[in-house]
Amino acid sequence: MCLSVNDLIIGKSDTLLGEIHGCKFYISKDQFQRWKNTHLTIDVTDGRGASFSLEIPLGVRFITKSRLFTEKELADLRPVEFG
Repeated sequence: MCLSVNDLIIGKSDTLLGEIHGCKFYISKDQFQRWKNTHLTIDVTDGRGASFSLEIPLGVRFITKSRLFTEKELADLRPVEFG
């Protein structure tokens, strides 16, 4: 979901994975454990999502595409710190 900065309360179990067009992208520790070996691509498509995400009025929704990291990519990853 895409939320306004003040609408997301960041906790000790959340981590910043990076930024998408200048917007910070967080994932929970539980989600990270499930997806840690996966390259995630966040994309946009026409349609309406089922959430309170900020893109709803624009007539688009986010989709996540995934694939497993290669062995080389896994070796090159930096450690992730939570909280």
